Amino acid sequence: MYRLEEETEADWWEVEALYDLCFAPGRTALSSYRLRDGVRPVTELCLVLRDGDGVLAAVIRYWPVLVGGKRVLLLGPIAVHPTRQGEGLGGLLMHESLAEARRLGWERVLLVGDAPYYNRFGFTRLEGVLMPPPTNPDRILGLALQPGAWDGVRGEVTKAA
Repeated sequence: MYRLEEETEADWWEVEALYDLCFAPGRTALSSYRLRDGVRPVTELCLVLRDGDGVLAAVIRYWPVLVGGKRVLLLGPIAVHPTRQGEGLGGLLMHESLAEARRLGWERVLLVGDAPYYNRFGFTRLEGVLMPPPTNPDRILGLALQPGAWDGVRGEVTKAA
């Protein structure tokens, strides 16, 4: 039994500890973190998944960015506690948060990740979308939440105002 809730300020340290556990120590030096620095996340899409005892099992966050002047959601990070991996919790967070993003009127989502994992959620490699270096262009993936939402959207990914 799991509870899916919006992340709150009270969750922040626990969420950060899970990210520290799941990712390399230099995670905050990645280019995607520079796009998040000083920008408020999209709180309605930042979700925590807790087990019946209230223990944090998985988390996902989203941030606003711009690509070629168009509003885009930057997905990530997403993390599942190592003791809970393989239970489908990451997939649950992906499906629930993407459905909510669509409901809220977002048109497109961007992430930097492994295509073989994210392809199953509909993400494909984006051409002409440039993340700050050093980002491998093969890992820049996008998903259109509305038909054709990525058509003609090209350029550098920049911070949202």
